[in-house]
Amino acid sequence: MTRSKLATGMPQALFAALLFGVSTPLAKGLLAGQTPQVLAGLLYLGSGIGLGTLWLWRRANGTNPEAPLRRRDAGWLAGAILFGGVLAPLGLMLGLSRTPSSASSLLLNLEGVFTALIAWIAFAENVDRRIAFGMFVIIAGGALLSWQGHLAWGGALGPLLIVAASAGWAIDNNLTQQVSASDPVQIAAIKGAVAGVVNLGIGLWLGGTVPAPARIAETLTLGFFSYGVSLVLYVLAMRSLGTARTGAYFSLAPFVGAAGGLLLWKEPTSPMFFIAACLMAVGLWLHLTERHEHVHSHQPLTHSHRHVHDAHHRHAHSVGDPASEPHTHEHTHEPLTHSHPHFPDIHHRHGHEHHDVAHDPSGIHQPSVPARSEEPASS
Repeated sequence: MTRSKLATGMPQALFAALLFGVSTPLAKGLLAGQTPQVLAGLLYLGSGIGLGTLWLWRRANGTNPEAPLRRRDAGWLAGAILFGGVLAPLGLMLGLSRTPSSASSLLLNLEGVFTALIAWIAFAENVDRRIAFGMFVIIAGGALLSWQGHLAWGGALGPLLIVAASAGWAIDNNLTQQVSASDPVQIAAIKGAVAGVVNLGIGLWLGGTVPAPARIAETLTLGFFSYGVSLVLYVLAMRSLGTARTGAYFSLAPFVGAAGGLLLWKEPTSPMFFIAACLMAVGLWLHLTERHEHVHSHQPLTHSHRHVHDAHHRHAHSVGDPASEPHTHEHTHEPLTHSHPHFPDIHHRHGHEHHDVAHDPSGIHQPSVPARSEEPASS
């Protein structure tokens, strides 16, 4: 299970980081004549409009393979939009107006730290020492990329607002994980539309102007790919890897942006760039070589998402349920205790006792109690 989940979730998370990372150097060319808030609003709107159109088209043609959002998801999604689409952009905008860029860019790296801490403390997601260290070196690499050779704070209020914005996006990440079994296109379309309206409204309120139609079209297109498709892939990755690990992979986005700046704008290199690249490579290796296995119990669970009939999906079908795989329908997981390699995905959000996992000198986890499996461990 671990290898298949990694083979699916890791490329999704890395491609999400790639799409988002390239938006920084590309947006630099679009920023001329626009305020940052107007540009951000149009980028988010490109995500909302593009994905919303795709979702409506698939729904009209009956080709949507994903489970739609349900009424019980409304609270989680509303919270994610409030913190990530409204409060965090507002906090960032107010913080940037009071804080020098040397401190702002460093503080924004705290989003990955906060994402992992909230996942670990509030949602009991397993984050062991190997993964925590991998996250640390990836985020340290991002901090080095942001370092400008000096540090100026400009008072306490501005930095505190940027820290609050980073925490808001971290809360958004964790709340989005709670609905990640549902249609990621629908999720990203709603979030993009709301964040776009909020940021564009803030930008116009601050005196920004709407750019020329050609520039609007370019910005909306970039937003569709770098904010919309990127978020869809991010949600899909969270299904397989959990919140903290996906956030760690996504923290590679600043490196992608820096590399893009070198290629597109011939920006000068520095020793920090190569040191950051080495740190991020070490963190990536630590995550790629993770093996987490112990005896664990699945509690009864009823939900709907796209799936195949693997060891976690041995349910009977009702009349009208689709026969081909993968397919989507509401299904119930019966209680099950077994052992196999796994990540904190949508089926493995169990707690961990101190005796669940033993660590060997290589850093690879082995079961510390005899494994008893009611289903094949090769799932």
